[in-house]
This record gives sequence, structure tokens and C-alpha cells, in this order.
Amino acid sequence: MRKMTEKSLNEAFAGESMAHMKYLIFSEVAEKEGYSNVARLFKAIAYSEFVHAKNHARNLAMIKETTDNLQSAIDGETFEVEEMYPAYDAIAELQDEKNAQTGIKYALEAEKIHAGLYQEAKQAVQSGKDIDIGEIYICPICGYTHVGDAPDRCPICGASGREFKKF
Repeated sequence: MRKMTEKSLNEAFAGESMAHMKYLIFSEVAEKEGYSNVARLFKAIAYSEFVHAKNHARNLAMIKETTDNLQSAIDGETFEVEEMYPAYDAIAELQDEKNAQTGIKYALEAEKIHAGLYQEAKQAVQSGKDIDIGEIYICPICGYTHVGDAPDRCPICGASGREFKKF
């Protein structure tokens, strides 16, 4: 692929990915405000944006076999833990942005767990097995990821375990 096309597709992938997430967030807001049809519209168009992003990812050869996809996920999570979030936290601290620092802390702690879970999954796949993981719970406040029974409280932000989303 030529460089200008690759750059354009990477930018389009980023834009479609951001639109997908933004519209899902907007859908939650609309739902909470009682606008169920607006929420549904946001969800539907979010899916369309996901399709666009997936097409760009396919054309960029981002999508590979599961072992390679897991390694890509491990690399991304590790980058976030070791480089990205520490740098972002330093900037937020320098500029005395307490809310940003809290969000960064939440993400950093969750990303550490994600990297480990992906590593465990990769080892299972490399041995020809699916990961034996059980139930997964996500804290809706900070993104803390927990495997097994839901905790009573989130160890990162203190949210009630009853609020966790089960996967």
C-alpha cells in the first residue's frame, strides 16, 4: 500500500473508531434522559461507524489470527502502562488537572490487568486451547477488570460491586 493511502486509512480508522465510541457514550446519556429512540439511533449509527473502522482495519492488514491479535493487544496495553499514561499523568499533574489525573489513574490500573489477561489468553491459544476464564466484571466508574465473582467494592475507585457489568 502506498504511504499516502496508508496514512489516510489510519486517520480514517482513528476517526471512525472515535465516532463509534462517542456515539455509544451519547446513547447512554440519551437513555438516562429518557430518550430511548435517540439512544437507539446513536447505537445504530455507532455500529455503522464500527463497520467503517473494521473495513479500514482490514485494508490496513491490522486483523490477523488470534495469537497475533493477542500480541497486538499486549503491545498496546503495555505501551499504555509503561509510556502513554505515565506521560499523560505527568502533563496533567504539571497543569494541576485533578480530574484528568483521576481518569488517567483509573485507566492505567485497568490496563495493567488487561495486559496480563491478554498474556494468559495468548499462552492458552498457543497451546491450542481457549482461555479458562469464567465470569468477567468491569467497574462502570473506572474500568477495573475482575475475573471471578464480583468484588464487594472496586479496589481502584471504591464503587459497589453490585454496579459492575458482567461479561
